Amino acid sequence: MKKKRISIFLVLGLTLLIFGCRADSSQQLNQQSVKSHIPVNSKAKPVIVILIDSLMNKPLQDAIQEGRAPAMQYLIKKGQYFPQVVSSFPTMSVTIDSTLLTGTYADQHHVPGLVWYSDQGKRMIFYGNGFKEAFKIDQMQVFMDAIYQLNQVHLNKKTKTIHEELADKGKASASINAIVYRGRTEHVLKVPRFIANSSRVPEQLRITGPQWFSYATFAQLDPKNSLNTPPWKKFGMNDEFSAKDTAFLINQKKLPSVTIAYFPENDHSVHKKGPTQLEGIEKADQALQSVLNAYGSWEQAVKNAVWVVLGDSGQSAVFDNRQAATVEIKPLLNQYRIAQLKQAVRKEDQIVISANERMAYVYAINDNVKLSDVVKHLQKEDKLDIIAMKDENNNIRITKGEEGASFSYRPGGNFTDEYGQSWTISGEASLVDMKINNNRIKYGIYPDVLARLYGAMNSHEGKYVVVTVKPGYELVGESSPTHIGGGAHGSLHEKDSLVPLIISGTNTRPQTLRIVDIKDWILQLANE
Repeated sequence: MKKKRISIFLVLGLTLLIFGCRADSSQQLNQQSVKSHIPVNSKAKPVIVILIDSLMNKPLQDAIQEGRAPAMQYLIKKGQYFPQVVSSFPTMSVTIDSTLLTGTYADQHHVPGLVWYSDQGKRMIFYGNGFKEAFKIDQMQVFMDAIYQLNQVHLNKKTKTIHEELADKGKASASINAIVYRGRTEHVLKVPRFIANSSRVPEQLRITGPQWFSYATFAQLDPKNSLNTPPWKKFGMNDEFSAKDTAFLINQKKLPSVTIAYFPENDHSVHKKGPTQLEGIEKADQALQSVLNAYGSWEQAVKNAVWVVLGDSGQSAVFDNRQAATVEIKPLLNQYRIAQLKQAVRKEDQIVISANERMAYVYAINDNVKLSDVVKHLQKEDKLDIIAMKDENNNIRITKGEEGASFSYRPGGNFTDEYGQSWTISGEASLVDMKINNNRIKYGIYPDVLARLYGAMNSHEGKYVVVTVKPGYELVGESSPTHIGGGAHGSLHEKDSLVPLIISGTNTRPQTLRIVDIKDWILQLANE
């Protein structure tokens, strides 16, 4: 029994280390060095994408000012810098990375968040969210969901990833420590012995990824990189591991058309110390320096490759008083029978809560529960921000607080936003900080809110409410993790949603400054 407990603890540790969550004003900043996105006619250079978890503009600028991010400073100086690129929603890594790789929002790629409820499977899906939460559920199922099911089952097979598109055109690509990686080449993940000892997990997992693939302790490109995979180095889910495998491809002259490398550690630092910390950025920059150095000089690096460095989400500072900072959902819905983590969902249960830091899905799993009633109960909490549901006509209806105002919308119609998307809208547009002028929509503190929220509201089957909290607050489900005095993300607010983008080695840029449009631009670069 003791051996089994140790094994479970290590499984949780591995899964949570890999998947655990990971300019502050409403005024739009001027985007710098905006160039045409029309490709230049030249021989295609390899594209290297460095995804730095929770990288934000203000702390990056502070780090550069203090001389703590020379590599990113160099790439900005030699290229283009866009401080406000719109992320996906929910602003959780699995959903954002799925958007980056597929060029779609969650309504098409079908990865709703780090935590969600499968109506088809009648169970909660956890990709790893916190020790307290994980100990109450099936730990081996969490492991399989995170390491296998996410890419091989949950990610919509009808939506091609960038790796699949490149492979279909006969081009190779690489994924280094990225948590979303599906491709056309079969690989074998070697499951650590302490996990494979369980009869429920095979010694090997067969997955499909790009031609060049590495994934923490499960797979490495550089044989020496196994030295960066012990437990005290987060089983390989660290910036140094990602940098070494990227540099290995460069040194071996095997760099493919597109390489996507994930630098995870800044996220942990921001969660713990808040958005103003610079240690995580400094560490990520040191790892980036080692990749640039593989070319012999940084000048040669920019000359011989296209460099794309970006964040995946921002984070909002969480108040340092637990009682003030947290919003518990269960007491707001205490008249319902709420499913518990420690047991399977029962027939008599009425509500399931899936908290993703600063957003949550609240599911009505009983036919007698009306979403409109659930919304009325949630409206009593003034720390909540956006509360959204689908009405009987599949319009998305948004409310806030108990003031009674509402806003409804659906795709298609006479109103056009700044991204060329058309909508039918009615009600109080101010609820989502939108301004309307001559049927033109301009977004405020909720960037691309209509498309991003539509994606989440149609991301998976079921009857549910989407709720977010105001900056400074965090939603709490049963035993879900909190980040008191640190940082958290998940919401639609600009603090969670805007990330910087550095481009060097090309004078092109994505068609719009949104993560959802980066895939098509990268494919253009690879096909020049």
